[in-house]
Amino acid sequence: MAHTLAFPRFSARRAARAAALLLAGTALASQAAEVEVLHWWTSGGEARSVQELKKMLGTQGVQWRDFSVAGGGGDAAMNALHSRVQAGKPPAAAQIKGPAIQEWGRMKVLANLDDIAKEQRWDMQLPKAVAEVMKVDGHYAAVPVNVHRVNWLWISRDALRKVGGRAPETWNDFFALAEKLQKAGIVPVAHGGQPWQDFTTFETVALGVGGADFYRKALIQLDPAALKSDTMGQVLTTYRRIKGYTDKGAPGRDWNVATAMVIKGEAGMQFMGDWAKGEFLAAGKQPVRDFICTSAPGTSRAFIFNIDSFAMFKLQDAAAVQAQNALARTIMSPQFQEVFNLNKGSIPVGMGVSMSHFDHCAQESSAYFVATSMINTLVPSVAHKMALPEKVEGAIRDVVTRFWDNDAMTSDEAMDQLVKISKAPKS
Repeated sequence: MAHTLAFPRFSARRAARAAALLLAGTALASQAAEVEVLHWWTSGGEARSVQELKKMLGTQGVQWRDFSVAGGGGDAAMNALHSRVQAGKPPAAAQIKGPAIQEWGRMKVLANLDDIAKEQRWDMQLPKAVAEVMKVDGHYAAVPVNVHRVNWLWISRDALRKVGGRAPETWNDFFALAEKLQKAGIVPVAHGGQPWQDFTTFETVALGVGGADFYRKALIQLDPAALKSDTMGQVLTTYRRIKGYTDKGAPGRDWNVATAMVIKGEAGMQFMGDWAKGEFLAAGKQPVRDFICTSAPGTSRAFIFNIDSFAMFKLQDAAAVQAQNALARTIMSPQFQEVFNLNKGSIPVGMGVSMSHFDHCAQESSAYFVATSMINTLVPSVAHKMALPEKVEGAIRDVVTRFWDNDAMTSDEAMDQLVKISKAPKS
């Protein structure tokens, strides 16, 4: 007996309904293909990394759209973001870091990324100190992209050879080397006299003189006893002593111009985060052979971190949420972590990413990152807005810069001003 396949008969009404569902599905797929992102990575290695991220999302059927605001990551960008969020039309993601993530979180406008975090095991990949920055009320709301180590000392190999010195491990070693460089007619310390650079050097000295516990008490917890202590007095004395080994052209100098002095051998050393490495590499210099990347004096067992991250905003459309989730997953994927950080000069934030393709300085940085997370000496950068509300950070930065600029200001006066900041209302 022959068998025939029976197909269901559709009425005109059912056929119309099926067509409508098909069209709706097509529209949903179209909507899922776009993710809007506010960022200011528009040049150099950062721009190349964004292009790679766009490609990775493209293979998943997701199209990247820049939410561009003139002026980079300043007030204009944040004002535009506030306007969009208040209007109920937030982007999928915005480049936001540190305590600012929690500030947006308190407005109840950030997404909950716990499901993706569980799927990719973020709690296993990220040190606790880093994970806490990405969470709001215990729930992931932002995705970390990279890690910069702030407490590096960069040294010209040529300058070191000329004076027969070696990389300093202690502050006594550092100042002894600075003396040799100065006598040889080489600027001992290349510095850019801008407030953020002053503060970067200051927090590095605070860590090197006082250690991680003191750093937390003084610069993160703002403990008045730590801010007005013999240790803080030593920090300020050491900090000011460094100024004596900079040159008269330092005020107002950009950081990369200071780095160029070390590259050319005009200066011996520079305190700066690992973004300085990109300048050396762009000039055709190689780690170990041409320049030395070493922990700032007294900080070999500690790590000040600065992390770029994307906060994810609550979206109403299911397709848009799917695209946003694809963005979060891709950022934390080993493939993107590797390509982004190879381009930017930073290191992967996920501790399971292979470092085999990275240079000597990056491999050293990654080893420090993992080790310090285990011994609880991994601390957030205050100077780079990873630890304090912007208003408080700005007030401390002002004191630090005034102390650097004004030799008549005493350590006691600086400490009194820091204590006053610590006791002021934080809201």
